[in-house]
Amino acid sequence: MNDDQLLRYSRHILLDELGVEGQQRLLAAHALVIGAGGLGSPVTLYLGTAGVGTITVIDHDTVDLTNLQRQIAHNMSRVGQPKAASAAQTIGAINPEVRVVALHERADAQRLHALVEAADVVVDCSDNFATRHAVNAACVAHRKPLVSGAAVTFDAQISVYDTRDPAAPCYACLFPPDAAFEEVRCATMGVFAPLVGIIGAMQAAEALKLLAGVGSSLAGRLQMLDARTMEWSEIRLARQPGCPVCASRRG
Repeated sequence: MNDDQLLRYSRHILLDELGVEGQQRLLAAHALVIGAGGLGSPVTLYLGTAGVGTITVIDHDTVDLTNLQRQIAHNMSRVGQPKAASAAQTIGAINPEVRVVALHERADAQRLHALVEAADVVVDCSDNFATRHAVNAACVAHRKPLVSGAAVTFDAQISVYDTRDPAAPCYACLFPPDAAFEEVRCATMGVFAPLVGIIGAMQAAEALKLLAGVGSSLAGRLQMLDARTMEWSEIRLARQPGCPVCASRRG
């Protein structure tokens, strides 16, 4: 690291668990962020300020006035612009040495396989089951850790799915692809603005820990927050031997 980097990241370097070596791992890392909305905004900003060397952000949508209540990577001057490019611009204004690849496109299954293969960690900030399952399948196929978060109304959840550990479940172990889950989205149900900030910041923390090799992740644990009362609950997640996504890719 050069002198500017030693100064910029000094508060990380002071942490015994992280130090110079951990910060260097962040500088050399590549994170893929799916979605640049409510969750993706704090995720991309914290990954960028922490010095993750390359951040790929993919989002097909554009900035809308209704987004600005919670999507802190964007502002009024960028209404109508691609969200991925807006997030990249905000990161660059804070930390210009980070390389941000902004992709204004849908994260379909074929595209995800190429993007996931090139990343060290994947952070899913999407808002629908189809994308989440496509992201999970690509992460399982390429043995990449997945940090998954979701938030709607006053309820949220977060976990890590890391099938590099043969005992850890994947997203489909908890939410089978053929199950009928009710799809709820912020556009129709609403969302408490700070909730996405809470979960997005936690997603960034889990991603940074994985990249730096610090602490233990949320793999095998699903944390859920009811922001009405600010009460957390946690359940342990088990790998499903008959999972249609990860069972055949173990070992």
